[in-house]
Amino acid sequence: MPIQTGSPMVLQRLLLRACRSAGSRLKMADSLGTRLTGREALTRILAAKSVLDRVLAADEKMVGVLLPPTAGAAIVNAALALSGRVAVNLNYTASQAIVDLCIDRAGLKHVISSPAFLSRVKLDVGSKLLDAGDLRKRLTAFDKVKAFVHATITPVGLLDKLLKLDRIKPDDLLAVIFTSGSTGDPKGVMLSVENVGSQVRAIDRVLHLSPADVALGVLPFFHVYGYTTTLWTPLALEPGVVYHTDPREAQTVGRLAREYHATLLMATPTFLRYYTRRTPAEDFSTLEAVFGSAEKLPKEVSDAFEKRFGVRPSEAYGATELSPLVSVNVPVSRHVPGRPVDAREGTVGQPIFGCRARITERDSLKELPIGEEGMLWISGPNVMQGYLNRPDLTAKAVRDGWYCTGDIAKLDADGFITITGRQSRFSKIGGEMVPHLTIEEAVNETLGAAEGELLAVVTSVPDVAKGERLIVFHVPIPRDPEEVVKTLIQRGLPKLWVPSADSFAEIEELPILGSGKLDLRRLGDMARQRFAAENAT
Repeated sequence: MPIQTGSPMVLQRLLLRACRSAGSRLKMADSLGTRLTGREALTRILAAKSVLDRVLAADEKMVGVLLPPTAGAAIVNAALALSGRVAVNLNYTASQAIVDLCIDRAGLKHVISSPAFLSRVKLDVGSKLLDAGDLRKRLTAFDKVKAFVHATITPVGLLDKLLKLDRIKPDDLLAVIFTSGSTGDPKGVMLSVENVGSQVRAIDRVLHLSPADVALGVLPFFHVYGYTTTLWTPLALEPGVVYHTDPREAQTVGRLAREYHATLLMATPTFLRYYTRRTPAEDFSTLEAVFGSAEKLPKEVSDAFEKRFGVRPSEAYGATELSPLVSVNVPVSRHVPGRPVDAREGTVGQPIFGCRARITERDSLKELPIGEEGMLWISGPNVMQGYLNRPDLTAKAVRDGWYCTGDIAKLDADGFITITGRQSRFSKIGGEMVPHLTIEEAVNETLGAAEGELLAVVTSVPDVAKGERLIVFHVPIPRDPEEVVKTLIQRGLPKLWVPSADSFAEIEELPILGSGKLDLRRLGDMARQRFAAENAT
C-alpha cells in the first residue's frame, strides 16, 4: 500500500483498505490454529464491533483488554478502534495490585479477557470481566451476514460513512498504554490515532513493506512496541502477521516462522538470546529484517544471532511516550541502493521521518553542539497527547512539543543517535556521575558471559558517606566477588566505579518484565531491602 500523501488517512480507514486489498491472501494467524484471510479478518472485526456496540454503553469510551497476542486479541483491538473507543491493554505479567491500579486510573467499567487466561496468569478483574468467549456467543445470524456483506461487497467509501470513520479525527484518542513501571509507578500514556498512524507510515518508509511480508507477532499488546509494530502495522498495511502468546517459547516461534515464511521479527535482545540458543537455524531461514529493541542491543547478541540465522539484528530506539519509535538502523535487506548510509552499528539509528532530536545540558534546556553528550529530547507527530489525568507529569515531560526521554545521548554529523546511558541508571558517587551500564558490561565480561547473556545487573542504594553505593545482583556464578573486583580494577575501571565485594548479591534469576526489559524498579526495591541495614549505619 503506497504511503499517503497530503492529509494522511486515519488508521481505521487504512484497516478497511488493507484487509480488502488482502482479499483471499493470509492476513492474520496464530499458534492456536486461527488462520484468516484479509476478507475473513475484516468480517470478524466488523462482527465483533456489532457485539461490542450492543454490550458496551454508548458513553463507555475506554475499554480494558487483558489478552495475550492472538488473532482474537487483534480483532478485539481493531473492533474497539472502529467503534471510536479507546483500548487499554493491561499488563498480564504485572502484579494484581498494579493491574488494579491501572484499571482504577483508567476508570474502566469492563475488561475483555477470559476466565481460563486469568486463571493461568493468576489475575482477577472481578465483576468488570467481559468474557471473550461469551461475546462470541452473542453473535447473531444478522451480525454475521451484515459483517460478511460489508467486508466483501459494500464499497469501501460507503463503508467509511456507515461506520462513521469519516468523522474520526487524527487527534482522537486511540489507546492508553501504561508504562512498564520498570523505574516507578506505571503512568497511562495517551496515544492518538495520528500518534500511531505516523509510526505506521514511518515504518513503511523504512521497511518498504509488501504483501510478501509476514511479521512474527510475539510481543504483547500491552507494550507499545508490540501494539504499534505487530498490531497496527499489519492491520493498516499490506503484511500478514502470525501471533504467539509467549515470546520465550523459542521452538514454537521458530515453527511458526517456518510454516508462515516469516520475513519480519520485532523482539528484544532478551528474546533474541532465547532464539539463538533454542530455535533451529532452518526455522528462521526466511527472515529478512530483525530488530532487537526496548533495551540496549549488545554486539555479542547480534553476532551470535547472525552466525546462527544468517541475518543481523538491527537496533532501533523508542519510548512509550513516543508511540514508540524514534530512530532506526535500516536493515541491509531493506536499504535502497544509491541512498545515503542509513545504518551505523553502535548507534540507535537516525530519527524516523517527521521526527527531530536534540541534545541539551542535563540540568538545563541549553542545546549542545554535535558530538557532545547530554539529555535527549524528541519532537514530532509521535509525541504522546499526555499522561492520563496527570497534567502535572505531562508538563514536566513535554515542553513546547519536545519530549524529554531521560536518556543521555549524543548526535553525530549524520544525525545518528548514540545512547550512552539512562539518567535513572547513573549514580552520583563522590560528586561524580557513574554509569551503571558501563559497569554492568564490564562485570558481565569479567564473568565470561557468552553471546551477550546477562549474568549480572547493577543498581544502587543511598549511602551516607558517598551519596550512593553500587549494588551488583547476579545469578549463581563460579567466581568469587573478590576476584571479580580485582579483575575490574586490572581492566582499568576507575576505582570509584568498582563495586565493593560485599555489594554483590546472588539471586536465582534476574527479574524481567513481560516486555523483555529488566525490571529496574524491582531491582531497586530488592537492593534497598537487602542492604537497608548497612546503609543506615
